[in-house]
Amino acid sequence: MSNYIKAIFKSRHNRFIAEVEIDGNLEIAHVPNTGRCKELLIEGTTVYLLPSDNPKRKTKYSLHFVENNGVLVSIYSQQANEIVYNGILNGKVKELLNYPIVEREKKVGNSRIDLYLSNKNEDCYLEVKGVTLVSNNLAIFPDAPTERGRKHLEKLIELKKEGHRAIVFFLIQHPNGKKFKPNWKTDPDFSKALSKASSHGVEILVYKSKNTLDKVEIIEKSLEFDLKK
Repeated sequence: MSNYIKAIFKSRHNRFIAEVEIDGNLEIAHVPNTGRCKELLIEGTTVYLLPSDNPKRKTKYSLHFVENNGVLVSIYSQQANEIVYNGILNGKVKELLNYPIVEREKKVGNSRIDLYLSNKNEDCYLEVKGVTLVSNNLAIFPDAPTERGRKHLEKLIELKKEGHRAIVFFLIQHPNGKKFKPNWKTDPDFSKALSKASSHGVEILVYKSKNTLDKVEIIEKSLEFDLKK
């Protein structure tokens, strides 16, 4: 049975804090997503909170799910790494089979890469990006400028030039997303960097998650993407 508490979204104080209403009482909740999420976090929207009994936390709740157009959207961005990691281990990502070694948060020089995979033939470095912005079934990333994301792409290009396999993995966490495209309007620098990475041999994988309050898991089917402006 799910531990999530149903609430109503009221407002977002800053990137990390939201005001919500639970049974008529106003509470604050942590928002585990640094994106804008303006299309999702609208006053009056139903959200789902995970309570915490950690006395050291500033907030009692974390906002993990949002109802949007009749579907459940996961906005817990850090969970995207775990979902992809488990999907690889369970053989649900056909492009990443036959890697007996799969590690998270691999240190590479002064950087950390989300996932490191290895077999007797090659090393593979993979960065995960969770995608929550969807318009007309088109999943778009990022929903806010991300200098950090651009630097991740530059690191993948560097690793590819060194002879390793390098991948950027977009996990669409909105059920209505059917195809992926970079957000040229909001972040042209990231979008250019993604096109550059692709031209240098960095692979792009796009998958979607299946979301319920009990479980979030990867759907065993890759999706199309379009890098054009």
